[in-house]
Amino acid sequence: MTRTPRTRIWRSALAASAAIAVTAGVVAAAPEGRTAAAAAPNPKLSLVTATASVNLTRYPDDPDYPQYNGVLLDLGTYVGAQGSPFELKVTRKSYKDPVIAQQIIHEGKKKRVKNLPKGLVKDFRGLPGFLDVSVSDASGKTVFTGSQDFCPNNASGRISHDAPVKSRYPQSCPANPFTLGSVWGVEKGWAANTFSGHYDQKRALLGAGSYTAKVTVAKKYRDLFGIAGKAKSVKVNVEEYKEEPGGPQGRSANAGAHDHHAAGHASHGEPQPPASLAEAANGTAPTYNVGHGPYPPAPPALPWALKKGARSAANVGDKAGQTDGSRMAAGDKPAAKRPTGKAKVPNVPKPDLRSLPAFGIITTNGTDGGAPGRDELAFSANVWNAGPAKLIVEGFRAPGKELMDAYQYFYDAKGKQVGYTPSGTMEWDPREGHDHWHFTDFASYQLLTADKKKAVRSGKEAFCLANTDAVDYTVKNANWHPTGTNLSQACGEETAISVQQQLDVGSGDTYTQGTPDQSFDITDVPNGTYYIEVLANPEKRLKETSTSNNSALRKVVLGGKKGARTVTVPPHHLVDAN
Repeated sequence: MTRTPRTRIWRSALAASAAIAVTAGVVAAAPEGRTAAAAAPNPKLSLVTATASVNLTRYPDDPDYPQYNGVLLDLGTYVGAQGSPFELKVTRKSYKDPVIAQQIIHEGKKKRVKNLPKGLVKDFRGLPGFLDVSVSDASGKTVFTGSQDFCPNNASGRISHDAPVKSRYPQSCPANPFTLGSVWGVEKGWAANTFSGHYDQKRALLGAGSYTAKVTVAKKYRDLFGIAGKAKSVKVNVEEYKEEPGGPQGRSANAGAHDHHAAGHASHGEPQPPASLAEAANGTAPTYNVGHGPYPPAPPALPWALKKGARSAANVGDKAGQTDGSRMAAGDKPAAKRPTGKAKVPNVPKPDLRSLPAFGIITTNGTDGGAPGRDELAFSANVWNAGPAKLIVEGFRAPGKELMDAYQYFYDAKGKQVGYTPSGTMEWDPREGHDHWHFTDFASYQLLTADKKKAVRSGKEAFCLANTDAVDYTVKNANWHPTGTNLSQACGEETAISVQQQLDVGSGDTYTQGTPDQSFDITDVPNGTYYIEVLANPEKRLKETSTSNNSALRKVVLGGKKGARTVTVPPHHLVDAN
């Protein structure tokens, strides 16, 4: 098997969903005395442009990654929704069933469900082939044709003064291959960027010069959602990249210092670009990552809004995912105190921890990033919370002690703390790639033989909990705007006297295959068929709704010879992702 390059670390930055007020002239607000909802009870969708021209940078070609050569066509086009929100519910019953999509049509306080055509969507990353794009040069010759996918949860902003200040919808579309359910939407009076920044999108091999791009919504989507068919034209100026002295600006100086928590999900079978190419998608500015998928949403462009409308403090506050790790965001449970009195587990809703099948499965040895002298089977794993209650664990230590005592907390419907129970310990992990507090025995990994008997146990047994992936946002009480989506928020500093970690309803925590000990030593393991088991809550220290669904298995076939081991990963029912 050809080894998939290890994932690079995504840097977290501002969540790209600034709520922006726009004056009339781009998308008109409803006439005075008549609400937008009254004017159009169903969503009226339109393709709008943020600017008449864009400047794109062509980065040097890289022979090792030819699929990333060329220019990503971020043309500043948006889909606007007026009258009511544009909302889609995307689910699958199991990995044996295909992904299905429904449109949720808001009619005042009522909702109506419209089933979308079978096979319209294949996964949870968005609507495939939503835009048709063509580019012509100065002579009028067509030099590029292609299509672009559209995630309605992309970077967005307000386009009407009377639109909600905050969007209710998530901030990205999940890309984990084992996602179970998602909600996509464009808030009423908002517009979402059609460019997702996905590295698997087709690039235009354009040289430096001036071009004209024509963009239109594909006919099947125009017919399905009633979108006007008029194409939009955008002038495109392509410039060659000129590196500043000292190297690319904006490159993370300490990228390797963070844990490989959902750091790009490189393991989907798609090789990840090196740092220079990764930064090429959005220039040399920081990437935008809300922690719920490997692809950063497009930058919060909308320069037209900044020029034509005033941005108020109320419009840009309370962005999900930006809460300081030492504080709780609005709506979260208050920070707990070291418990006193008798521990008790009250009869209130509890979390339900479930494991996803392993993915991102590769073999390594001492010459390609693994431990010297060892063959290893590396993998990515995710444990998620199906609810209906958030998992909240907090560790405390007395001054001078190395370990923290950890407790699980329980809350009633009004958010009042009503109980707690001891749940183990937290320990500081100083290793490179970690450097944070781990909750012990949150999950365990085992390599099982074909008859499901243990062959090898992974050394990875302690975890920092973070809401890295949106696994199923259709379950009861799913939080579409979780906090603690990256390690800088969730895991605490070495000098902390207490650390609170959470796993929100609908979200999961991915550790990728580059994390230390996120692998099995297979140096002396014979070739053959095995199963990777991901087991949540192995010691049953955490109190859950159910513990019968904590285990997930993924079949693998080992081959090759010492120093050059291979792995074949069969599809898991309908999910064909290594």
